Amino acid sequence: MKLQGKKILVTGADGFIGSHLVEHLVRQGADVRAFVYYNSFNSWGWLDQSPEDIRRSLDVFAGDIRDPHGVRTAMQGCDVVLHLAALIAIPYSYHSPDTYVDTNVKGTLNVVQAARDLGVERVVHTSTSEVYGTARFVPITEEHPLQGQSPYSASKIGADQIAQSFFLSFETPVATIRPFNTYGPRQSARAVIPTIITQIAAGMDEIKLGAIHPTRDFNFVQDTVRGFCAVAECDAALGKVINVGSNYEVSVGDTARLIAELMGRDVRFTSDEQRLRPAGSEVERLWADNRLARELAGWAPEYAGIDGLRRGLKETIDWFSEPSNLGRYKAGNYNI
Repeated sequence: MKLQGKKILVTGADGFIGSHLVEHLVRQGADVRAFVYYNSFNSWGWLDQSPEDIRRSLDVFAGDIRDPHGVRTAMQGCDVVLHLAALIAIPYSYHSPDTYVDTNVKGTLNVVQAARDLGVERVVHTSTSEVYGTARFVPITEEHPLQGQSPYSASKIGADQIAQSFFLSFETPVATIRPFNTYGPRQSARAVIPTIITQIAAGMDEIKLGAIHPTRDFNFVQDTVRGFCAVAECDAALGKVINVGSNYEVSVGDTARLIAELMGRDVRFTSDEQRLRPAGSEVERLWADNRLARELAGWAPEYAGIDGLRRGLKETIDWFSEPSNLGRYKAGNYNI
Protein backbone atom coordinates (compact mmCIF):
# COMPACT_ATOMS: atom_id res chain seq x y z
CA MET A 1 0.00 0.00 0.00
CA LYS A 2 1.13 3.54 -0.79
CA LEU A 3 -0.11 6.40 1.37
CA GLN A 4 0.03 9.00 -1.38
CA GLY A 5 -3.49 9.88 -2.46
CA LYS A 6 -5.10 8.00 0.44
CA LYS A 7 -7.53 9.59 2.88
CA ILE A 8 -5.74 9.24 6.21
CA LEU A 9 -7.13 9.87 9.68
CA VAL A 10 -4.48 10.77 12.26
CA THR A 11 -5.71 10.63 15.85
CA GLY A 12 -3.69 12.68 18.31
CA ALA A 13 -2.85 14.98 15.41
CA ASP A 14 -2.57 17.98 17.74
CA GLY A 15 0.24 16.45 19.79
CA PHE A 16 4.03 16.29 19.53
CA ILE A 17 4.52 13.31 17.21
CA GLY A 18 1.08 13.64 15.63
CA SER A 19 1.66 17.18 14.36
CA HIS A 20 4.99 16.24 12.80
CA LEU A 21 3.35 13.20 11.19
CA VAL A 22 0.49 15.26 9.78
CA GLU A 23 2.90 17.75 8.22
CA HIS A 24 4.98 14.95 6.69
CA LEU A 25 1.92 13.21 5.23
CA VAL A 26 0.60 16.40 3.66
CA ARG A 27 3.98 17.07 2.07
CA GLN A 28 3.95 13.51 0.71
CA GLY A 29 0.64 14.10 -1.05
CA ALA A 30 -1.76 12.41 1.38
CA ASP A 31 -5.28 13.67 2.08
CA VAL A 32 -5.22 14.11 5.86
CA ARG A 33 -8.05 14.33 8.35
CA ALA A 34 -6.59 15.51 11.65
CA PHE A 35 -8.42 14.29 14.75
CA VAL A 36 -7.74 16.87 17.48
CA TYR A 37 -8.97 16.96 21.06
CA TYR A 38 -12.11 19.07 21.35
CA ASN A 39 -11.70 22.19 23.50
CA SER A 40 -13.50 25.48 23.98
CA PHE A 41 -10.53 27.49 22.68
CA ASN A 42 -10.84 26.02 19.16
CA SER A 43 -7.17 25.09 19.48
CA TRP A 44 -5.61 22.57 17.12
CA GLY A 45 -2.67 22.11 19.46
CA TRP A 46 0.69 22.14 17.70
CA LEU A 47 -1.05 22.21 14.32
CA ASP A 48 -1.81 25.87 15.03
CA GLN A 49 1.93 26.44 14.51
CA SER A 50 2.12 24.55 11.22
CA PRO A 51 2.81 26.46 8.00
CA GLU A 52 -0.27 28.06 6.50
CA ASP A 53 -0.23 25.84 3.42
CA ILE A 54 -0.34 22.77 5.69
CA ARG A 55 -3.22 24.15 7.75
CA ARG A 56 -5.22 25.06 4.66
CA SER A 57 -4.97 21.53 3.32
CA LEU A 58 -6.21 19.83 6.49
CA ASP A 59 -9.61 18.39 7.21
CA VAL A 60 -9.77 18.94 10.98
CA PHE A 61 -12.14 16.97 13.19
CA ALA A 62 -12.44 18.01 16.84
CA GLY A 63 -13.57 15.23 19.14
CA ASP A 64 -12.64 12.87 21.96
CA ILE A 65 -11.05 9.47 21.39
CA ARG A 66 -13.12 8.15 24.32
CA ASP A 67 -16.35 8.81 22.39
CA PRO A 68 -17.19 5.89 20.07
CA HIS A 69 -19.70 7.90 18.05
CA GLY A 70 -17.21 10.70 17.42
CA VAL A 71 -14.46 8.26 16.46
CA ARG A 72 -16.75 6.48 14.01
CA THR A 73 -17.86 9.78 12.50
CA ALA A 74 -14.27 10.94 12.08
CA MET A 75 -13.30 7.66 10.42
CA GLN A 76 -16.01 7.69 7.76
CA GLY A 77 -14.55 7.93 4.25
CA CYS A 78 -10.99 7.22 5.44
CA ASP A 79 -8.74 4.55 3.94
CA VAL A 80 -6.06 4.50 6.64
CA VAL A 81 -6.03 5.30 10.36
CA LEU A 82 -2.84 6.21 12.20
CA HIS A 83 -3.85 6.03 15.84
CA LEU A 84 -1.66 8.14 18.13
CA ALA A 85 -4.20 9.65 20.55
CA ALA A 86 -3.26 8.68 24.10
CA LEU A 87 -2.40 9.90 27.56
CA ILE A 88 1.36 9.39 27.85
CA ALA A 89 2.77 11.13 30.94
CA ILE A 90 3.96 8.44 33.35
CA PRO A 91 3.84 10.55 36.56
CA TYR A 92 0.25 11.60 35.84
CA SER A 93 -0.71 7.94 35.47
CA TYR A 94 0.17 7.46 39.15
CA HIS A 95 -2.23 10.28 39.96
CA SER A 96 -5.13 9.44 37.65
CA PRO A 97 -4.88 5.85 36.36
CA ASP A 98 -8.58 5.64 35.56
CA THR A 99 -8.23 8.24 32.81
CA TYR A 100 -5.47 6.16 31.21
CA VAL A 101 -7.72 3.12 30.93
CA ASP A 102 -10.52 5.21 29.43
CA THR A 103 -8.30 7.02 26.94
CA ASN A 104 -5.73 4.40 25.99
CA VAL A 105 -7.63 1.13 26.23
CA LYS A 106 -11.20 2.23 25.48
CA GLY A 107 -9.97 4.77 22.92
CA THR A 108 -8.13 2.04 21.03
CA LEU A 109 -11.21 -0.19 21.19
CA ASN A 110 -13.24 2.62 19.65
CA VAL A 111 -10.73 2.91 16.80
CA VAL A 112 -10.50 -0.77 15.89
CA GLN A 113 -14.24 -1.36 16.31
CA ALA A 114 -15.04 1.50 13.92
CA ALA A 115 -12.31 0.35 11.52
CA ARG A 116 -13.81 -3.14 11.46
CA ASP A 117 -17.34 -1.88 10.86
CA LEU A 118 -16.33 0.66 8.20
CA GLY A 119 -13.93 -1.61 6.30
CA VAL A 120 -10.87 0.62 6.74
CA GLU A 121 -7.90 -0.65 4.68
CA ARG A 122 -5.21 -0.19 7.34
CA VAL A 123 -4.87 0.77 11.01
CA VAL A 124 -1.52 1.54 12.59
CA HIS A 125 -1.80 1.42 16.35
CA THR A 126 0.82 3.20 18.46
CA SER A 127 2.47 1.27 21.28
CA THR A 128 5.48 2.36 23.38
CA SER A 129 8.77 0.90 24.54
CA GLU A 130 7.53 1.38 28.11
CA VAL A 131 5.47 -1.82 27.73
CA TYR A 132 8.72 -3.81 27.95
CA GLY A 133 9.61 -2.42 31.36
CA THR A 134 13.22 -2.80 32.46
CA ALA A 135 15.05 -4.82 29.82
CA ARG A 136 15.54 -8.49 30.67
CA PHE A 137 17.83 -8.78 27.65
CA VAL A 138 19.26 -6.30 25.17
CA PRO A 139 18.79 -5.23 22.53
CA ILE A 140 15.04 -5.61 23.08
CA THR A 141 13.24 -7.56 20.37
CA GLU A 142 9.50 -7.64 19.81
CA GLU A 143 9.43 -11.01 21.64
CA HIS A 144 10.57 -9.44 24.92
CA PRO A 145 8.08 -10.03 27.79
CA LEU A 146 5.67 -7.19 28.58
CA GLN A 147 5.80 -5.64 32.05
CA GLY A 148 3.33 -3.07 33.32
CA GLN A 149 5.64 -1.10 35.60
CA SER A 150 3.37 1.96 35.64
CA PRO A 151 -0.36 2.47 35.13
CA TYR A 152 0.57 4.13 31.84
CA SER A 153 2.49 1.14 30.54
CA ALA A 154 -0.22 -1.23 31.78
CA SER A 155 -2.85 0.75 29.85
CA LYS A 156 -0.73 0.61 26.71
CA ILE A 157 -0.27 -3.15 27.08
CA GLY A 158 -4.06 -3.38 27.27
CA ALA A 159 -4.45 -1.18 24.20
CA ASP A 160 -1.91 -3.25 22.26
CA GLN A 161 -3.76 -6.45 23.11
CA ILE A 162 -7.12 -4.96 22.08
CA ALA A 163 -5.63 -4.00 18.71
CA GLN A 164 -4.07 -7.43 18.21
CA SER A 165 -7.27 -9.20 19.26
CA PHE A 166 -9.19 -7.50 16.45
CA PHE A 167 -6.61 -8.69 13.93
CA LEU A 168 -6.81 -12.27 15.22
CA SER A 169 -10.57 -12.37 15.81
CA PHE A 170 -11.92 -10.37 12.89
CA GLU A 171 -8.97 -9.95 10.50
CA THR A 172 -9.10 -6.19 11.06
CA PRO A 173 -6.00 -4.96 9.20
CA VAL A 174 -4.01 -3.71 12.20
CA ALA A 175 -0.25 -3.22 12.53
CA THR A 176 1.37 -2.01 15.76
CA ILE A 177 4.33 0.35 15.80
CA ARG A 178 6.35 0.44 19.02
CA PRO A 179 8.44 3.65 19.10
CA PHE A 180 11.23 3.99 21.62
CA ASN A 181 11.94 7.33 23.31
CA THR A 182 11.01 9.92 20.71
CA TYR A 183 12.36 13.45 21.16
CA GLY A 184 12.49 16.65 19.13
CA PRO A 185 10.86 20.06 18.65
CA ARG A 186 7.44 20.52 20.31
CA GLN A 187 7.86 17.73 22.84
CA SER A 188 6.13 18.16 26.19
CA ALA A 189 8.22 19.41 29.09
CA ARG A 190 7.21 16.30 31.04
CA ALA A 191 9.88 14.44 28.98
CA VAL A 192 13.50 14.49 30.08
CA ILE A 193 15.17 16.11 27.05
CA PRO A 194 12.87 19.18 26.97
CA THR A 195 13.18 19.39 30.75
CA ILE A 196 16.95 19.72 30.47
CA ILE A 197 16.95 22.07 27.47
CA THR A 198 14.31 24.46 28.79
CA GLN A 199 16.00 24.83 32.18
CA ILE A 200 19.37 25.56 30.58
CA ALA A 201 17.86 27.88 27.96
CA ALA A 202 16.06 29.78 30.72
CA GLY A 203 19.45 30.54 32.29
CA MET A 204 19.33 28.14 35.22
CA ASP A 205 22.64 26.88 36.61
CA GLU A 206 21.16 24.06 38.72
CA ILE A 207 19.22 21.63 36.55
CA LYS A 208 16.68 19.49 38.39
CA LEU A 209 16.23 15.91 37.18
CA GLY A 210 14.90 12.58 38.36
CA ALA A 211 17.06 9.47 38.14
CA ILE A 212 20.03 9.89 35.80
CA HIS A 213 21.34 6.32 35.74
CA PRO A 214 18.59 4.68 33.60
CA THR A 215 19.39 4.21 29.92
CA ARG A 216 17.18 5.05 26.99
CA ASP A 217 17.08 4.58 23.23
CA PHE A 218 16.33 8.09 21.97
CA ASN A 219 14.69 8.34 18.56
CA PHE A 220 14.51 11.68 16.74
CA VAL A 221 10.94 12.61 15.82
CA GLN A 222 11.54 12.62 12.07
CA ASP A 223 12.77 9.04 12.28
CA THR A 224 9.64 8.10 14.22
CA VAL A 225 7.45 9.80 11.62
CA ARG A 226 9.14 7.88 8.81
CA GLY A 227 8.60 4.74 10.86
CA PHE A 228 4.85 5.32 10.94
CA CYS A 229 4.75 5.70 7.17
CA ALA A 230 6.95 2.64 6.59
CA VAL A 231 4.78 0.45 8.82
CA ALA A 232 1.56 1.79 7.27
CA GLU A 233 2.79 0.98 3.77
CA CYS A 234 4.08 -2.49 4.69
CA ASP A 235 1.52 -5.23 3.97
CA ALA A 236 3.69 -7.75 5.83
CA ALA A 237 3.35 -5.66 9.03
CA LEU A 238 -0.31 -6.62 9.52
CA GLY A 239 -0.77 -8.51 12.74
CA LYS A 240 2.76 -7.71 13.87
CA VAL A 241 4.44 -5.43 16.38
CA ILE A 242 7.42 -3.49 15.03
CA ASN A 243 10.02 -1.67 17.13
CA VAL A 244 11.12 1.73 15.88
CA GLY A 245 14.26 2.75 17.74
CA SER A 246 17.77 3.97 17.05
CA ASN A 247 19.54 0.83 18.36
CA TYR A 248 21.74 3.09 20.52
CA GLU A 249 21.70 3.06 24.32
CA VAL A 250 22.67 6.10 26.41
CA SER A 251 22.09 7.04 30.04
CA VAL A 252 19.95 10.00 31.05
CA GLY A 253 22.99 11.49 32.79
CA ASP A 254 25.20 11.27 29.70
CA THR A 255 22.40 12.75 27.63
CA ALA A 256 22.10 15.67 30.05
CA ARG A 257 25.85 16.31 29.92
CA LEU A 258 25.80 16.18 26.11
CA ILE A 259 22.98 18.73 25.99
CA ALA A 260 24.90 21.08 28.31
CA GLU A 261 27.98 20.70 26.10
CA LEU A 262 26.01 21.45 22.93
CA MET A 263 24.48 24.52 24.61
CA GLY A 264 27.89 25.70 25.81
CA ARG A 265 26.87 25.84 29.47
CA ASP A 266 28.54 24.69 32.67
CA VAL A 267 25.66 23.55 34.87
CA ARG A 268 25.05 21.30 37.87
CA PHE A 269 22.56 18.44 37.81
CA THR A 270 20.66 17.69 41.02
CA SER A 271 18.13 15.03 41.92
CA ASP A 272 14.64 16.34 42.63
CA GLU A 273 12.67 13.96 44.84
CA GLN A 274 9.32 14.66 43.18
CA ARG A 275 10.74 13.72 39.77
CA LEU A 276 11.75 10.21 40.88
CA ARG A 277 9.53 7.27 39.99
CA PRO A 278 8.68 4.70 42.68
CA ALA A 279 11.59 2.24 42.77
CA GLY A 280 9.65 -0.68 41.31
CA SER A 281 8.20 1.50 38.57
CA GLU A 282 11.45 2.91 37.18
CA VAL A 283 12.39 1.41 33.82
CA GLU A 284 16.12 0.98 34.22
CA ARG A 285 17.16 0.08 30.70
CA LEU A 286 15.79 0.43 27.16
CA TRP A 287 17.68 -0.45 23.98
CA ALA A 288 15.83 -1.26 20.77
CA ASP A 289 16.49 -4.09 18.38
CA ASN A 290 15.23 -2.54 15.13
CA ARG A 291 16.01 -5.43 12.79
CA LEU A 292 12.36 -6.23 12.08
CA ALA A 293 11.67 -2.64 10.99
CA ARG A 294 14.69 -2.80 8.68
CA GLU A 295 13.91 -6.21 7.21
CA LEU A 296 10.13 -6.00 6.97
CA ALA A 297 9.39 -2.31 6.39
CA GLY A 298 12.70 -1.06 4.98
CA TRP A 299 13.02 1.52 7.75
CA ALA A 300 16.31 2.60 9.30
CA PRO A 301 17.08 5.57 11.56
CA GLU A 302 18.76 8.56 9.94
CA TYR A 303 19.74 9.91 13.39
CA ALA A 304 21.55 6.79 14.62
CA GLY A 305 24.40 6.39 17.10
CA ILE A 306 26.13 9.17 18.99
CA ASP A 307 26.52 11.29 15.85
CA GLY A 308 22.80 11.03 15.10
CA LEU A 309 21.94 11.84 18.70
CA ARG A 310 24.14 14.94 18.58
CA ARG A 311 22.47 16.11 15.34
CA GLY A 312 18.98 15.49 16.69
CA LEU A 313 19.73 17.23 19.96
CA LYS A 314 21.20 20.21 18.10
CA GLU A 315 18.02 20.59 16.03
CA THR A 316 15.91 20.23 19.17
CA ILE A 317 18.01 22.79 21.10
CA ASP A 318 17.79 25.26 18.22
CA TRP A 319 13.99 25.01 18.23
CA PHE A 320 13.62 25.35 21.99
CA SER A 321 16.11 28.25 22.06
CA GLU A 322 13.84 30.40 19.91
CA PRO A 323 12.24 32.83 22.41
CA SER A 324 8.78 32.33 20.89
CA ASN A 325 9.05 28.59 21.44
CA LEU A 326 10.76 28.69 24.84
CA GLY A 327 8.08 31.10 26.04
CA ARG A 328 5.48 28.33 25.72
CA TYR A 329 7.21 26.30 28.45
CA LYS A 330 7.34 26.84 32.23
CA ALA A 331 10.98 25.88 32.74
CA GLY A 332 10.93 26.39 36.49
CA ASN A 333 7.91 24.15 37.11
CA TYR A 334 7.78 20.38 37.37
CA ASN A 335 5.19 19.01 34.94
CA ILE A 336 3.59 15.68 35.77
